Amino acid sequence: MFSHFMPKEGKFFDLFNSHVEQVVLASRELVSMLTVRNESDEQAAKHCETIYAIETRGDEIARETMQQLHKSFITPLEREEIHQLITWLDETLDLIEDVAYTVSLYNVSHITEEAISLGKLGLACCERMRDAVVLLSSMDNGPQILKLCQEIDALESEADREMRGAMSKLFREEPDVRELIKFKSVYELLESVTDRCEDVADIIEGIVLENS
Repeated sequence: MFSHFMPKEGKFFDLFNSHVEQVVLASRELVSMLTVRNESDEQAAKHCETIYAIETRGDEIARETMQQLHKSFITPLEREEIHQLITWLDETLDLIEDVAYTVSLYNVSHITEEAISLGKLGLACCERMRDAVVLLSSMDNGPQILKLCQEIDALESEADREMRGAMSKLFREEPDVRELIKFKSVYELLESVTDRCEDVADIIEGIVLENS
């Protein structure tokens, strides 16, 4: 593993770091929203509003990143890598917002333990994704980054298992078809957050391997 820091033109790493921090903040808010939903609709609504505001900030950072990409002559990563990375980060944030929106829109009145568990797995993925992105400005951090990517893969696999169990229980025990449809959608969206984190981890892993 050779030692070097990436060129800093365009402040891409600052933008990545700012965006991935929004992802973690939104994911934390989502777990809080899911956790309090059964006790307080008002508190859940506040968390939902915060998620919308965070997602808006994320969109602004993503747009700024794209503008920098078009303006910069020298980029620290391949242009396609920058485009992919900010796109997948933004899609992760969009999915977190989609979960909150779906719970609110469908008026899901009872949040299951399985939904909260999936939300927490998503948060764990987002936190590791954040840690990996923060380390990305130096390839000296390659081994740590690859370890974080492996942890994200393991968490995504755990989320897959959790969702399969949740779906199985749902189809066995939920007599109301409308409730079944609601929860099926929520579970799938929650699991897709971890899928997107794995997509980001794959991009980051590729960057590290190409530059080592």
